[in-house]
Amino acid sequence: MAGKRHRVAIVFPADAKERLSTDLEQSRFAGTSKALRAAGIEAVGAPYADPFVEDIRARLLTVDGVLVWINPIQGGRDRSVLNAMLADVASRGVFVSAHPEVIAKMGTKEVLYRTREMSWGCDTRRYATLEAMRTELPASLASGGPRVLKQVRGQSGDGVWKVELADRLGTTASTIVSDTPLHVRHAKRGSAEESISLGAFLSRCEPYFAAAGSIIDQAYQPRLPDGMVRCYVVGDRVAGFGEQLINALYPAAPGMSLSDAPQPGPRHYFPPSRSDFQRLKQKLEGEWLNELCELLELDKSRLPVIWDADFLYGPKDAEGADSFVLCEINVSSVYPFPEDALVPIAKETLARIKDHG
Repeated sequence: MAGKRHRVAIVFPADAKERLSTDLEQSRFAGTSKALRAAGIEAVGAPYADPFVEDIRARLLTVDGVLVWINPIQGGRDRSVLNAMLADVASRGVFVSAHPEVIAKMGTKEVLYRTREMSWGCDTRRYATLEAMRTELPASLASGGPRVLKQVRGQSGDGVWKVELADRLGTTASTIVSDTPLHVRHAKRGSAEESISLGAFLSRCEPYFAAAGSIIDQAYQPRLPDGMVRCYVVGDRVAGFGEQLINALYPAAPGMSLSDAPQPGPRHYFPPSRSDFQRLKQKLEGEWLNELCELLELDKSRLPVIWDADFLYGPKDAEGADSFVLCEINVSSVYPFPEDALVPIAKETLARIKDHG
C-alpha cells in the first residue's frame, strides 16, 4: 500500500531478571534507528531473554521486519530458544535477518571447512567428535607449524586456540601420544601461553563437542603480526572496513617470554573507499561471494542485512601482492560497525521488506 510506514524491530540482549528499556535512542542502536527512520522505517526495540520469549514473539508478529543482534553463546546461554522463535516468526511472513537457517550455513566456523578449496582457504580440517580429534590431531600437529583450533560456535576468541608441539625435533604423528607436551594459547582476551599435555588439552576441548558441536583446525598464518582486516558487508556489497593490528594470538616479540605476548588492540574503522583494501573488496564482491553462495546453496537475496568477514594476510603472490585467508564470518551480532554502513543497512532493510511483502 502506497505511503505505508514499515516497522522494524531491533532485537538485542536483555537481562533475564530485569528487562531493559525499549528506548533505542538511549542505546547503542541510536544511529541505526535514526538511519532506519530516514529511510521511512519506524524502529522499535525488542530486548530479548529466553524467559520472556513468548512476549517477544508476540511483539515481532506486529512488525514487517526484524534485525537481530545477539551473540551465539554468552554467559552459558546459546541461541537455541531464540532461533526457534525467529524461525517461527519468519514462517508467518515477517522478514528476519539473519534468519537462523542462514546463520547455520555461513555464521559458524563450519564455513571455513566447507570453503577450504576457495582461494581464501588454507589447510583446514574438521573434527566431528572428540575421538576423531584424538585420532587425527597428531598428524595435523606433525604436518609442520602451529595450528589454530576453533569451536564451531563462539565469539570474542572463546574456544579458539593456537596449538603447537613443545618440541618438534624428530616428532612424527606416530610418536605423539597423550603425554606429549604442547604449547597452547587461548584467543580469549587476557589469556597467556600454557604448556600442557595433549591429553589435558583434549579434555579441555571436550565441552566444545556438546550439542552436535565440532572443532575446525586451520594452519596458523605466519603473517598474523601484519594485522587482520574485517570487511563489513551489507547484503552483497562491502560497506566498510575494520583493521586490528594487534589481534588475538599475536606472538611475543623476539627474545621476549611467551607470556609477554601483547593483548589485542582496538579495531579501527574505515569507509569502503580505503584504497589499499580495494583488491580485497573486489575479490570478495566479484569472486568469493558467488563461490560462497554456490557452495552453501544459499541465494544471494538471503545474505544477512549486515555481516562481516575477517581476513588474515596470506603469502604474497608472484607480483608481490597480498593474498588473504578467511579467519571467520560473523553473522549473529555484528556490532560495532563503521558509520558508513548505517545508510546502506537502512536501504537494504527497506528493500528486503518490500521484496518480502
